[in-house]
Amino acid sequence: MTIYDELAARGLIAQVTDEEEIKELVNAGKATFYIGFDPTADSLHVGHFMALMLMRRLQKAGNRPIALIGGGTGMVGDPSGRTDMRSMMTPETIAHNCECFKKQMSKFIDFSEGKALMVNNADWLMNLNYIELLREVGSCFSVNNMLRAECYKQRMEKGLSFLEFNYMIMQSYDFYHMFQTLGCNMQCGGDDQWSNMLGGTELIRRKLGKDAYAMTITLLLTSEGKKMGKTQKGAVWLDPEKTSPYEFYQYWRNVDDADVLKCLRMLTDLPLEQIDAMDQWQGSQLNRAKEVLAFELTKLVHSEAEAEKAQQTARGLFSGAGDTVNMPCTTLTPGQLTGGSIGILDLLLAAGLVPSKREARQLIQQGGILLDGEKVSDATLAVPAEALQQGVVVKKGKKTYHKVQL
Repeated sequence: MTIYDELAARGLIAQVTDEEEIKELVNAGKATFYIGFDPTADSLHVGHFMALMLMRRLQKAGNRPIALIGGGTGMVGDPSGRTDMRSMMTPETIAHNCECFKKQMSKFIDFSEGKALMVNNADWLMNLNYIELLREVGSCFSVNNMLRAECYKQRMEKGLSFLEFNYMIMQSYDFYHMFQTLGCNMQCGGDDQWSNMLGGTELIRRKLGKDAYAMTITLLLTSEGKKMGKTQKGAVWLDPEKTSPYEFYQYWRNVDDADVLKCLRMLTDLPLEQIDAMDQWQGSQLNRAKEVLAFELTKLVHSEAEAEKAQQTARGLFSGAGDTVNMPCTTLTPGQLTGGSIGILDLLLAAGLVPSKREARQLIQQGGILLDGEKVSDATLAVPAEALQQGVVVKKGKKTYHKVQL
């Protein structure tokens, strides 16, 4: 099976500009392709997984990836999929986030000599002359066509700033610049980037009279059409300081039955034949498939040792015999206690298990909170310092465990 056929069989490819040419390019290992990452946080998250796995697979087939960090476009903010304007970041914050990204990407991509590149578009965008850019590039873009793009249509009702309106031009210029300087002949990205990517291929065609290609990746959505990678606590990060390996494992262990095989195909390195054999699995067999998914992804992002620890902890807690060493843990400060204890509502809030006391109260009323194996029925319960010094285990619902200590 060729690499293009495998990407298609795994459900990774959404749209392509020129299928036959792209097939020939990637199957021969002759694509120098880029994917952009806007440094809006100091860690990559599950939403970046599809892009990272595509880069990994294409690189293994002999193609050369370019990870483009949007130090320049990050100053503008991508309006795609947004109903509001992104907050502005300082150059120092962007530089710090770029460093964090490279460290995490190195687990997926080989950045050794000639194998892959990481570049920052601030290196060329920040030096552009406005009048020259208008003359050189502005004339190649039709405002009418730009306004028909989905990313702009969504924002027109609430208001689209001129700053954000320039994002498509900036992204197109990136492709145009790297086509000339780095031999980059293909751009990849999420399916919500299609309009921006076509802007780049068209700019290259109009300015240079040459062909460049675009390929979008299927967005990682649940069977209900929601973006994957969010929990009650927020994004599922690749940084172990933000999302522990155990929490990361548990996120994938708890995906819906309808999503597990799709995730195995798209996100793991397991052979397709092995995943296809799971198509008929049902009931407890799907739980086994979820364990495989969680283990494989935790191994890839963290390490095999961390994956094994997370799996042992999860299995132990499920059977009621597990230790709490690798469980997510919140350490309270004495200042969070009042009169030598902390109320259960405050404890749940401090542990990040609920977004508000109101929700904590509702969970208790519904019988959804256990403290050291005992159901909590009183929302005014005070947990004493003595118990916290030993450490207490909170169970929320059927699957979420969290240790709280002093």
